[in-house]
Amino acid sequence: MNGQVSLSSGFVNGDVSFWYRSSGVPSPGPRLDGDLQADVVIVGAGYTGLWTAYYLKQARPSLNVVVLEKDFAGFGASGRNGGWLTGDLAGSHQRYAATHGAEAARRLQREMYASIDEVIGVCEKEAIDADVVKGGVVNVARTPAQAARLRASVSAARAWGIEESDLRLVDPAERLRVAGAVAASWSPHCARVQPAKLVQGLARAVRELGVTVYERTPVTEIAPGRAVTPFGTVRARHVLRATEGFTSRLKGLRRQWLPMNSSLIVTEPLPASFWETVGWQGSELLGDMAHYYMYAQRTADDRIGFGGRGRPYLYGSRVDARGHTHERTVEALWKLLIDFFPAAASSSVAHAWSGVLGVPRDWCSTVHVDPATGLGWAGGYTGHGVTTANLAGRTLRDLVLGERTALTALPWVGRRVRAWEPEPLRWLGVHTMYRLYRMADHRERSMPGTSVLARVADLITGH
Repeated sequence: MNGQVSLSSGFVNGDVSFWYRSSGVPSPGPRLDGDLQADVVIVGAGYTGLWTAYYLKQARPSLNVVVLEKDFAGFGASGRNGGWLTGDLAGSHQRYAATHGAEAARRLQREMYASIDEVIGVCEKEAIDADVVKGGVVNVARTPAQAARLRASVSAARAWGIEESDLRLVDPAERLRVAGAVAASWSPHCARVQPAKLVQGLARAVRELGVTVYERTPVTEIAPGRAVTPFGTVRARHVLRATEGFTSRLKGLRRQWLPMNSSLIVTEPLPASFWETVGWQGSELLGDMAHYYMYAQRTADDRIGFGGRGRPYLYGSRVDARGHTHERTVEALWKLLIDFFPAAASSSVAHAWSGVLGVPRDWCSTVHVDPATGLGWAGGYTGHGVTTANLAGRTLRDLVLGERTALTALPWVGRRVRAWEPEPLRWLGVHTMYRLYRMADHRERSMPGTSVLARVADLITGH
C-alpha cells in the first residue's frame, strides 16, 4: 500500500473474510462420489440453500434432501457480508406494487420484518451462537442533499405501512455521533450478526436433521430433474438454484443476475474510550444516504466492520476466488471510516475482503418453483440477503411441497425479469452508474438537493 492506510502487523487481504479468522477457514467436507437419487437437490450451501433445506426437513423429515456446494458451506456472500440482518426490502416497494398492488408490497415488507425475529428464534432453538443482537439501524445524512433524501424516504415509507415505531427521524447525535452528520433516522428492524457463525451453525443444524451436504462439488449444469457435477449427477423431482452472486458461472445464466462486488475492512479492537467518544454504546448498525453508500457494524469484539463498493463489477460477470480486495478500495474505505469517526485514526486495519451479491435487471429479488419442471430458485437480493434468504427458504419450502400459503402469495414469487445486456454494455453501464454516483456525491457537498447525475445513473441501470 502507499502508506495512506494504517495496517496492523497481522493484516490479511482476502482469505475469504475476517469472519473466519477466529475459527479458521473450514476444510471442505466430502464431495459427491457418483450418481445419486434424491427428492430435492439444492445447488449452493449459503444462506438460501441451507435455510431451504432446514425448513424442508422440518416440514417433511422423510424427504431426501441433498445440497451441492462448489467449495465449503458459507464460502460465498453468506460468509463475507456486513452482518446486517435487516428488515429493508430487497427491492422496490413501487415495483412490487406495480404488478401486484400496494397491499401486496406492504405484506412483503411485514414478512421481512418478521423474518428478523425468525432468524433470531432459530439461532436460539438450534444453539447457533452468531453474536446476534437486535440493536436497530441508524442511517445518517452528511450533506443537505442527503438530509432531504432521508426526510423524503421516511415520509414516503408511511405509504407502505412503515409506521413511526418502525422508522423515524432522530437527532443526529441521539444514538451515535458521526462527524458531519446533519440528519439521521432510526429503525428497530435490524440486528447485528456474525455471518460466518450463522452460516456454519446453520450447516451443522441441517446436517443434524439428516440433510447431506456435498462440498468441493461444483455444479456445471442444471436441468429439469438433474444437477450435473464432474463427479456425478444428482437426479431429483425438484432442483433448486441457490447460487446468488455466483449464478453467472452456471451454463446459460451469465446474464441472469449481475455479480456485484462489495468490499469491507475491519479495524483492530477499539478501546472503551473510543466508543464513549462516538456514543456507539449499543449494537446499532450504521448506514448513510450517499449514492455511493457505506455500511458498518460494531463487532462483538469491539471492532468496526466498514463496507462499501470497491470495484463494483468485473468484466464478463467474473467473480473473485477468495475475497482479495484491491489496494485502492482498502484505502478508500479507510479514508471514509476515519472521516466518519476521526477518533478511529489511531487504530489500524486488520483485514480486508470482498464478496459478490446478485443483482437482477430491475433490482428486485425473486423466488420461484416451476411445478411442471421442478426447477426453482431464489436470489437477486441486491445486498439484503441475510434476512431475505430466510424468507426465501420458507417460501421455497411451501412451493416445493405444493402448499398455497401467505408466503407463496407474496409479490416476489414467480417474478420474471429480463436478462442483463451482453458485454461490453453491462460493464459500461455499471461502471458509468457508479462513476456518476461518485460525482453526484461530490457535487452534493454544495447542493441542497439530489444531483441530476444520480438520476441519470438510475436511468442507465434501472436502479
